[in-house]
Amino acid sequence: MSLEKIKPIYDVVVIGSGPGGLGAAIAAKKNGADDVLIIERDYELGGILVQCIHNGFGVEIFKEDLPGPLYAHRFIQEANSLGVEVLSDTMVLDINPLRRITAVGKRSGFLEIEARAIVLAMGCRERTRAQIRIPGTRPAGVYTAGTAQRFVNVEGYMPGNRFVILGSGDIGMIMARRLTLEGAKVERVLEIMPFLTGLTRNYVQCLLDYNIPLELRHTVSRIIGNYRVEAVEAVEVDENWNPIPGTEEIIPCDTLLLSVGLIPENELSKKAGVVLDPLTGGPVVDESMQTSVPGIFAAGNVVHVYDLVDWVTEAGFIAGKSAAKFAINLKKGISRKVKLEAGTNVRYIVPQFIMSDSLAESDQRIQFRVIRPVEEKVWVEVTDGEHLITRKMERYVRPGEIVTLNIPQKAYDDVQKAEKLVVRVTKG
Repeated sequence: MSLEKIKPIYDVVVIGSGPGGLGAAIAAKKNGADDVLIIERDYELGGILVQCIHNGFGVEIFKEDLPGPLYAHRFIQEANSLGVEVLSDTMVLDINPLRRITAVGKRSGFLEIEARAIVLAMGCRERTRAQIRIPGTRPAGVYTAGTAQRFVNVEGYMPGNRFVILGSGDIGMIMARRLTLEGAKVERVLEIMPFLTGLTRNYVQCLLDYNIPLELRHTVSRIIGNYRVEAVEAVEVDENWNPIPGTEEIIPCDTLLLSVGLIPENELSKKAGVVLDPLTGGPVVDESMQTSVPGIFAAGNVVHVYDLVDWVTEAGFIAGKSAAKFAINLKKGISRKVKLEAGTNVRYIVPQFIMSDSLAESDQRIQFRVIRPVEEKVWVEVTDGEHLITRKMERYVRPGEIVTLNIPQKAYDDVQKAEKLVVRVTKG
């Protein structure tokens, strides 16, 4: 897009073009926003999907099993057909609470753009070695799993030949399979927790199917090597994550991949004055995906880390529709916010609030993660602190898998009266 085509004010500006951002831009256009702009710091749209060449995308939205680039391509085509404007290779530097955006790009130069509504869709980033503080020397050959994925799937480089993967996150398990298919040897996957932190399907399809061992309650206590990784020292940990003396083992390898968690990327959210949830690391949102700052919405992994890309896109649809409505009306909804509170065995909930009159239009979906796995039937319940609002039975709950529950439209009267709603998990 040339500089001459950039407007001084847009109905909706979307920051980021991953599945959440594309979904938001499309929904905003479909719901009446005249001028919609996507700002993307990379030179192409699609976000992380560009490097996710494995299947598993689109099962819920398209009822097809697609690779990541094809999933992204379908939404990119739709956005183009709807007339969504795109500003790529451009970095957003600042957003203020009045929805004024400062950005800079190689071709566009320095820009100031106003928006009637903004959707934050910056996604998330990986934790690095520095953030988890692994002792040892500092040789080459230590990568995050996503960086290795980019090297192999996009750049065409193999980062090593003999791997140890720390963390049982989905990207790490997927890369264990990918590297094996490319002829590398994955010695094992180490996980400090006593349970899997990624999806069970990835454990089966990426580790079990390829005879790659997973060791729970294990971590890397030391990296060994001068110029290049030569080995890592693995150790078993106790229930407090302290190393157990005598369980140390040296595992020869030339590369260590880290799959130790994702962090929602919210530096811009902070600059805009958006309140963040300390547990999710993302913005506090209501059921419309509006943040604490009127007219600023958030969608996808910037809010919390999702299991499925389809859910990221669906969150984008909600945020885009809501942003369009806000831009058109230029005013905030008048209904009362009701807080969603984490009860028994619930770590966090998204959204953290719902508007009391939102159930007049439709059921309201909430998603959350549990603290501990329960491998037997459980009730997932919502109460007003005293009375049951709704419940459903689950066969099991696991920290690595998001739990989804709908608050039904018929609960409208109960929610209107409630001061808060408590979400809890109890044995069936």
